[in-house]
Amino acid sequence: MASMSSAQIISPTAFQNKMVLQGLPRPTYPTAGGFWHGALPGQPAGPEDIKPFAQQSYAMQASGPPPITGYESTAGLTMSPSAPPWQGRSIASSKLRMLEFSAFLEQPQDSETFNKHLFVHIGQSNPTFSDPYLEAVDIRQIYDKFPEKKGGLKELFEKGPGCAFFLVKFWADLSINLQDDSNYFYGVSSQYESSDNMIITSSTKVCSFGKQVVEKVETEYARFENGRYVFRIHRSPLCEYMINFIHKLKHLPEKYMMNSVLENFTILQVVTNRDTLETLLCVAYVFEVSTSEHGAQHHIYRLIKD
Repeated sequence: MASMSSAQIISPTAFQNKMVLQGLPRPTYPTAGGFWHGALPGQPAGPEDIKPFAQQSYAMQASGPPPITGYESTAGLTMSPSAPPWQGRSIASSKLRMLEFSAFLEQPQDSETFNKHLFVHIGQSNPTFSDPYLEAVDIRQIYDKFPEKKGGLKELFEKGPGCAFFLVKFWADLSINLQDDSNYFYGVSSQYESSDNMIITSSTKVCSFGKQVVEKVETEYARFENGRYVFRIHRSPLCEYMINFIHKLKHLPEKYMMNSVLENFTILQVVTNRDTLETLLCVAYVFEVSTSEHGAQHHIYRLIKD
């Protein structure tokens, strides 16, 4: 998997490979779907390859990349014998662990209650040593989806540490009726923990065709709870660009049109130690529209460089 092209990563067959990690027999499978149009188990498969959104016809190709070959789940992974079980199995470096992440919409029902809709969500997990390590993807295959200038993904990865870099594919839940209502609140919440008392800075860059269009920078102080330092960025307002983007996406009549737009839309989140400027976590997000009745879903990969 680490040597795949960007058109092959994150497809239905990635989940077949996961079965191998868990000791299950590996079934035969057809040609892999594209990078942006892989389906989760239980979801209907979408078009394999969508033409760029700018083309009026929205034509589709039937051809797909060759099947995924095997990969080594521990590729690029160096783990201390004393490392906790979540390292290598969740979004966590040796100094910071992501506990939760969500982007949501709150719609007031009355003066005291509201409905909360999750567009994307990573819930807290507690992996054990018996769980498989996250699958690995060569970071060079996604360089073109993110800024390459100073401070871009390539430069960040070269600076390291390598254990801090992750790729998340979200299947976003857009099954909600949107209105231009000033009482609606669009927000993002995230939570982290560390054994170190520090101040963190979170930079979130929204990118279109690999170019940064907007950036939000937030600073968070540690709170000591139950023997650890916890960082919470709670109900941070979504920027106007993102709100407009979601509304425009929802106005498209077909999901494959939405996915064609999302093919060129990415987000890069970098969490650093404010005082030392050390990279604590770097998460690259790519998106597709969920077709599941279970709402938002995701899959996490480690980024490596073979």
